[in-house]
Amino acid sequence: MAAWLVRRAARRVAGELRGRGPGPWSLSSSTVPVLGVPAVDQSRAFCSVRRFAGDSAAAAAVEEPENGLAASGLQCVDFPGGKLSFVGEMNFLPESQTERINCYRVLDDDGGTIYNSRFQEVSKDLALKMYSNMVTLQIMDTIFYEAQRQGRISFYLTSNGEEAINIASAAALSAQDIVLPQYREPGVLLWRGFTLQEFANQLFGNKLDYGKGRQMPIHYGSNRLNYFTVSSPIATQLPQAVGAAYSLKMDKKKACAITYFGDGGTSEGDFHAALNFAAVAEAPMIFFCRNNGWAISTPTAEQFRSDGVVTRGQAYGIRSIRLDGNDTLAVYSAVHTAREMAITEGRPILIEAMTYRVGHHSTSDDSTKYRPADEMEHWRTARDPVSRYRKWVQGNGWWCGTQESQLRNNVRQELLQAIQVAERMPKHGLAELFTDVYDQIPSNLRQQERSLLDTIKRHPAEYPADVPV
Repeated sequence: MAAWLVRRAARRVAGELRGRGPGPWSLSSSTVPVLGVPAVDQSRAFCSVRRFAGDSAAAAAVEEPENGLAASGLQCVDFPGGKLSFVGEMNFLPESQTERINCYRVLDDDGGTIYNSRFQEVSKDLALKMYSNMVTLQIMDTIFYEAQRQGRISFYLTSNGEEAINIASAAALSAQDIVLPQYREPGVLLWRGFTLQEFANQLFGNKLDYGKGRQMPIHYGSNRLNYFTVSSPIATQLPQAVGAAYSLKMDKKKACAITYFGDGGTSEGDFHAALNFAAVAEAPMIFFCRNNGWAISTPTAEQFRSDGVVTRGQAYGIRSIRLDGNDTLAVYSAVHTAREMAITEGRPILIEAMTYRVGHHSTSDDSTKYRPADEMEHWRTARDPVSRYRKWVQGNGWWCGTQESQLRNNVRQELLQAIQVAERMPKHGLAELFTDVYDQIPSNLRQQERSLLDTIKRHPAEYPADVPV
C-alpha cells in the first residue's frame, strides 16, 4: 500500500509540473462502427494500465491527468482499474435495457434487399458458389440422415435452417483463418474444399477417415483446411480458439481465428473465460454464436435473462453485433467486416446470429416432444434461408429452374456414390485404438490391448467382423 501511495504521489506531482495536461478520456455514444468503416477505438478508456499490446494501433497507452477532477467538474479518483467520477445519487444499473438490441438484416423474407441496407457486395461467381454450397449442404443432410435411419451409420445431426450461417460465414473468411467449430458447421468445411467422399469416409469410420475411426460420426477435422476436429464437450473450443488467435497475433499473421457455438454453450464457464481472455489479450478472433432457440430441449428463456447473447460482449469489452442468421448477405457482410476489424485493429468480435434449428438436435432426439410441430414447419418453409437466398439470386438473373434441377441431381448422385464407396472401404485395425497418443506406447496400454484381444477371442460373436483384429 505504501509503495502504491508513493507512486500515486509521484504521478500527481508530475501532473502538476506539466500543468493541466490533456483532457480525460471520453467514451463516445457508440463505439460500434458502420459496416465497412473503421472506427477509432475509445472502448479502452476505462483502464490506464500499461502492458504489451503488440502492433495494434488501437492499444496505445495514454496517461490521464491527476488533478482529481473530471471534465464535468465531478470529483474523481484514479482507482487501479481506471479513473472514476463520484456522484451523490445511489443508482443501480438496470437488469436490462428498455429496448432490445436491433438485428442487422439485408434481405427481406421475399429475397429482396431492404431499402438503404448496407452490405458487402458479392460478385455473380461468389453468389452462385455460395448458393451451390448451401444446396449441397441441404441435400447432404437429408441423405446422411436417411442413411442413419437405415442403420448404415450410427449417428448424425443436421444443419437444417442454418445453411446461411455455415456457408456465408465461411465465404467471408480466408483459407489462412483458423476454424474451431462446434458440431453444426460442416458447411464451413464444405466451403473450404472438404469433399463429399471425405465426409462419407468420416461418417463410416473407414480406412480413409482421418480420425482412423476413433471419433463418432460428424466429428470432422482437417489439418489441411485449418479446421480443428470437432469435440463433443460443449464450449471447450472457445478458450482454445483464443489461444490460436493470440498465436496468430504473435506471429504477425494477417489472419484470425473463428469459433462457433450455440446459445447453450454460453451457459458454460468456458464461454465467459474465453471472452475475457480474448478481450484482455486483444486476440484477433471472431466468436460466432448460433442462437437457434434451443440447447437440445432447453429453450433460450431457460438459458439466460439477458437480451440474448450480444449484450455479453459489451460486458467483457468486446465489440458485438446481432444479425439475422437466415439472411445470407447479412451473415457474409458482418463476418467480412468483423474479420477486417479483428485483424487490423487487433480485437475480438462477438456475433450473435438469430436463427432456428429446424431439425431435431440429432438422430438421438425427437424435438416434437418439447416444441410444436407447426412451429418447426413454419421455419422450415416460410423462413428457409436457402429459398430466401435463391430468390435474391434469381432476381439478379443469375439462376433458373433448369440449373436448380441439374445441381440437385448432380449432388444427389455424387453423394450416393460416395456412400457406396465409403461402405465398401475396409476399416482401420484394432491396434489403431492405442496409437497416436504416445511416441512409445507405455506398458499399461500394451496390457489393455492384450486384454482386449483376449476378450475378443473368448467372445468373437460380440465383435464386428469387418474390423481387423
